[in-house]
Amino acid sequence: MEVSRNRIRGTAINRKRVLEGAFFLAVMLLSFYTIFHGQDAGRIQHALGKLSPLSLCTAMLVALFFVSAEGIMIFYLLRSLNGRSSLRRCIGYSFIGFFYSGITPSATGGQPMQLYYMSKDGNRLSESSVVLMTVALIYKLVLVVIGIGALLFWHRPLRGYLEEYFPLFLLGLALNTLLVVMLLAVMLAPDTMKRIIFGIERLLAGVGILKKNGTRQVKIEQFIDGYQSAVRFLLQHKGKVFMVSLFTFVQRASVFVLTWIIYRGFSLEGKDALTIMLLQASVYIAVDMLPVPGAQGITEVMYRSVFAGIFTGEYLMPSLYVTRGINFYFVLAVSLLIVAVNHFYVRNKKTGQGLYDRIPLQEINGKYPQ
Repeated sequence: MEVSRNRIRGTAINRKRVLEGAFFLAVMLLSFYTIFHGQDAGRIQHALGKLSPLSLCTAMLVALFFVSAEGIMIFYLLRSLNGRSSLRRCIGYSFIGFFYSGITPSATGGQPMQLYYMSKDGNRLSESSVVLMTVALIYKLVLVVIGIGALLFWHRPLRGYLEEYFPLFLLGLALNTLLVVMLLAVMLAPDTMKRIIFGIERLLAGVGILKKNGTRQVKIEQFIDGYQSAVRFLLQHKGKVFMVSLFTFVQRASVFVLTWIIYRGFSLEGKDALTIMLLQASVYIAVDMLPVPGAQGITEVMYRSVFAGIFTGEYLMPSLYVTRGINFYFVLAVSLLIVAVNHFYVRNKKTGQGLYDRIPLQEINGKYPQ
């Protein structure tokens, strides 16, 4: 009976993955049509020929560093909990997370798959969850701090560049801030948050917005209890949390500076690095919480509007192709390769070694809420 139930769950998960993949491909094709339709291919090719090869290679390395930096932080924190994974494996988890976050709506698929592979490598679920929750919380917190700083100290230029997308930026900043506040509330008053969340869940189920699901409350409770473990870790390792926060800021800045590297690669002048970095940060904040795989479509459209005054003349669309192509599609392709390598690595492990054949994917999805 249990084997049959597991098989049914596994089939449902596989069907969900197929639907997510199909949705991702549909959004990607629509995005490509939107940004390539009506463009002069000859003019684009001529402009791309002016891009410095050194800048292109530097931008690609920066994009790889952005993803690898999360793996370094995972390794740093996991080692504090006597985790078993090497730095190379932890960097692999980061690329796995990037891939599944990139192809699933609202980036819901990344962390469960990271947790799955971490568990396969012999790390305990509780320790892996604490590390991933800590990294995710600090990641969001740094993004919120950058957004609030830009809003307070760079309000007029920001509004001028964003124009009609300024409300979307405010919405993205508000949603990210709300998420951070909710996580902090779970930290300070877990029992109160449980009652509030359960109340909202019952209300939404009562009016038909959510389907009635007996396991949803269990997942919510598991998340809050797991987050409490992360809180205890944060309080006991303040020095490590500070170092991770500092490194996260460097990580976030790296993907923002990538756009400036492309700007200088086209031999353009007149705009300073900070302006370009803040504009790229504003685009990220605006689209970060949207329920679209990889924020495809809206990111490209918003970039074309926001950077029209930065990449002037013939360079706007080529800069979009190169910047977006490197910081998302190039990294996604590298991540897919790493996912494939990890898939065969797990499959070829001998039966009975460590946790490799005892932790099914559906269990991970049950323990880590999406």
